[in-house]
Amino acid sequence: MAISCTIYFVMEIFADVFSVQSIPLLEAAFTRRTLILVLSFVWLRKCEQPVSGLATVKNLLISRALTGYISLMCFIYCIQRLPLSQAIVLSFTTPIMASVVARIILHEKYKIADVGGLVCSFFGVLFIYRQMLTTQDKNGGKNTSVRGSSYIFAVLAGLLSSITGGISYCLTKAGSKASDQPLLTVFSFGLLASPASGVCLFAVEEFVFPNLYSFSVMLVLGVLAFFAEVFLARGLQLEKTGKVANVIYMEAALSQLWGIGSSRIALSLGRIIGCVLILISVSCTMYIGPDKDTA
Repeated sequence: MAISCTIYFVMEIFADVFSVQSIPLLEAAFTRRTLILVLSFVWLRKCEQPVSGLATVKNLLISRALTGYISLMCFIYCIQRLPLSQAIVLSFTTPIMASVVARIILHEKYKIADVGGLVCSFFGVLFIYRQMLTTQDKNGGKNTSVRGSSYIFAVLAGLLSSITGGISYCLTKAGSKASDQPLLTVFSFGLLASPASGVCLFAVEEFVFPNLYSFSVMLVLGVLAFFAEVFLARGLQLEKTGKVANVIYMEAALSQLWGIGSSRIALSLGRIIGCVLILISVSCTMYIGPDKDTA
């Protein structure tokens, strides 16, 4: 699971260093999900696994794919309508939602330390983005013109993305444990998300034909996203959802440390406190946190 967060962090660095032409979000999502679909299909065939999945877990795989796709589309809508900092903070409520849903549906038991770790990590995210949240409107940040009912609708879309994302994590865990093959959950998601994203892309956005350089970068990012999805599914298969959810916050801390180290982000006390809170919380989760879920 830590490897998954690290890969997403590397993807952010790669996308930042090797800047590409402006590509619509739906087009980027379509390209990435198509690569995930193709790579997971090839991997399953190489391992001689049934591509259709086991009959006993088909409903789980379909539900996982559907909730994952709804979460993806709601997040894309949210990030297009809200200031970037607000959309990111809303997306980081997903680990909390995943833990709550796992407690209700999967009957996972959490200690006070587990809950405290999640809360500590989320407060770390708030510390990191606190200055951006309070000053973006004054500085004319992205999408700050969205107000009234449109703003509320975008926030609700972000919350829906968080809730369905949390449910998707739990369904990924359940499907991986039932089939003993986490890659099936990755394949099922790509099988739905790829064609659906393609339909939405050509229906609501203008397709931008990428040049060779941009397309190469998109391919690399797609491959990295595939391995991140596989490691995340494997982590959910082996560990409690709350433990995996907390480790996800490490991506926020690593991205901030990279930005500060590369002088892209100004050093501030709030960012340092946020990163320290997340790193301490994740370290405690990994080394003295809950035991492995062997149920």
